[in-house]
Amino acid sequence: MSTQDYDRFADQLRAQGTDVEAVKSALKAQHIETPSWGYANGGTRFKVWSLPGSARTIWEKLTDAGFVHKMTGIAPTVALHIPWDKVADYEELRQYAAEQGVAPGAINPNLFQADEYRSGSVCHPVAAVRQQAVDHCLECVEVMKTLGSRDLSMWIADGTNFAGQDSIRGRKHRMEEALGKVYAALPANARMLVEYKFFEPAFYQTDLADWGMSANTARKLGPKAKVLVDTGHHAQGTNIEHIVAFLLDETMLGGFHLNNRKYADDDLIVGSVNPFELFLIYNELVAAANDPNRAVSAGVRDVAYMIDQSHNIEPKVEAMLVSVVNCQTAYAKALIVDRSALAECQTSEDILGAHRVLTSAFETDVRPLLAQVRQEMGVPEDPIAAYKACNYLARISAERGVAVGRGGGYQGA
Repeated sequence: MSTQDYDRFADQLRAQGTDVEAVKSALKAQHIETPSWGYANGGTRFKVWSLPGSARTIWEKLTDAGFVHKMTGIAPTVALHIPWDKVADYEELRQYAAEQGVAPGAINPNLFQADEYRSGSVCHPVAAVRQQAVDHCLECVEVMKTLGSRDLSMWIADGTNFAGQDSIRGRKHRMEEALGKVYAALPANARMLVEYKFFEPAFYQTDLADWGMSANTARKLGPKAKVLVDTGHHAQGTNIEHIVAFLLDETMLGGFHLNNRKYADDDLIVGSVNPFELFLIYNELVAAANDPNRAVSAGVRDVAYMIDQSHNIEPKVEAMLVSVVNCQTAYAKALIVDRSALAECQTSEDILGAHRVLTSAFETDVRPLLAQVRQEMGVPEDPIAAYKACNYLARISAERGVAVGRGGGYQGA
């Protein structure tokens, strides 16, 4: 993009009363966390595709994450999954991450993979299994302390497959008791993000099936617990931006696991299937950031954004770059919404006028703005083109060959 392209774009924004420098500052402060497992082989329950260059170890995952941050400037942290990323020396891991230009982010306990968890983890009817799950979470809290991580990201995959299999209310009580023990062990500056999922792996009922259940659970635990919204964990047709707006207003939104879906929890690249949905989510976040209610606006600043996708057939690093760029693009479009015009249309009941204000921002080509922001940040104006030009995939493929297994640290079927 040329300087003239950006100048024309900036003039158009100023003409509608937008503070261009404030928009650029917001984009420079954007933070998208990438997941360690997204750099390794991925797959479905039918097949794991082994691709050249996919990361085989946590060290290679951190190397790739560092490259993504170098290309974008807005991906400075990496989410870890325990035990997939378990090491003997976490201080060594922290130092290695720093050498790659990144830092450890959210810690994700594994409450779905052990054989003992067939009937659940923290909701299991057997006390010894619940204690096993609690002990694992407490181990993850200790990892958080060593690495300086803020968030314990809790996906409770528990549920049942048959009516009458277990007491639904009994499972709720067990979960609250178990999570209470983990919550009590959190460091003062740490948070527990409580995730939910409509269905899967259980198909009769999931113990935390929606945002309301997660919000209620988080409130019971205390102020350090918030709701985590995975954008793929909803029923078809769910208005996710409505959920986001509600949780923001209640100061209960803690973070996102960002991905895209067409049918169920597809874990496709965020913004690839429904970019308008991603834009509308960011629109609610930008609106709340400017809310006169200080609790609401402050809460937006604490929201964590993490990619959580299954890169099954696509090159891992390129997939992550596309994901980060899609988030950056959606955020940029949300930032340039003409808020004054939108408010005027809303108060005057100009229904379609308000809709046009939003769609006008969504349809705007923000590439000149993003190129200028990246240039000022000292990163490539086009991260994907820079990735292609430097032959990163060819280099790591020559070094690593073809990995066997998948990102979860276990052998695929």
